[in-house]
Amino acid sequence: MTTNDTAQVREVGLRDGLQMVRTILTPAQKLAWCARMVAAGCTEIEVTSFVPPQVVPQFADAGEVARGALAIPGLHAAALVPNLKGAQRAFEAGLPKVHYVLSASNAHNLKNVRRTTAESAEDFARIVAARDESGRHVVLGAGVATAFGCTIAGEVDEGTVLALVETLLEAGAEEITIADTVGYAHPGQVRALMRKVRALAGEVPLACHFHDTRGLGLANVIAALDAGVRCFDASLGGLGGCPFAPNATGNINTEDTVFLLESEGLHTGIDLDALREMRETLAAWLPGEPFTGAIARAGLPRTFAPRPRAALS
Repeated sequence: MTTNDTAQVREVGLRDGLQMVRTILTPAQKLAWCARMVAAGCTEIEVTSFVPPQVVPQFADAGEVARGALAIPGLHAAALVPNLKGAQRAFEAGLPKVHYVLSASNAHNLKNVRRTTAESAEDFARIVAARDESGRHVVLGAGVATAFGCTIAGEVDEGTVLALVETLLEAGAEEITIADTVGYAHPGQVRALMRKVRALAGEVPLACHFHDTRGLGLANVIAALDAGVRCFDASLGGLGGCPFAPNATGNINTEDTVFLLESEGLHTGIDLDALREMRETLAAWLPGEPFTGAIARAGLPRTFAPRPRAALS
């Protein structure tokens, strides 16, 4: 829950950040990462993805990690799923929140999950029905990937994105995430589209997922803030990228995103020093991986005054 003077940063490093790295982290390492993020004040974490392990071996331990995450006090754990089977596995693991994703670009959706965007939209309706039939209390979020452009198809029509948002809301989405999967977005485009999405979503929570592929990730956060968005996905150290989109490099950096939001006078409740310490640990676990971040490079300015964490209590 956010207000006009708060902002939420959701850590997606354990999912998006890890899906392309060479080193397979152990479940114990992943859960230690979760616990330390929670201790730092970052409690919303996408802990894994329920995809076939032969496609992304990093997530062969998805069930174990999901169940372990549920035992961490204060952690609000979620998982990403691409289809009904993945959702059913997430339900069985006991996760309280599941994120579903489809692509506004039909070409990207075919490459990513081997089905058309329309077929993926129909699958989401089946996921909602399966959740309802199970009687489980699971929040279902839905994300629209490649919402600002696609490395395969090029331009993505704004009307296509808005129609997908309407379809997902009608099917029962309880949260909407708009994603710049390949780092094509610019601030003017973000501001315009997110105002329209926000009008469609009404009281349904809204989030943005940006990549910093071309250096505009944090500028796009500002544009989304202008449009009323207060929830953002980010990855520690800027890890991440889409394996089915050429040159789609990392997510916006968690440390830099927190710094930006706090500098804009928004409460995040996240301790930047603790994030920087966890980043150092993660870098030791993942030798040779490209980490990004201005705060890690230059440090915090002496003039920086973060909001007290107690203000969120």
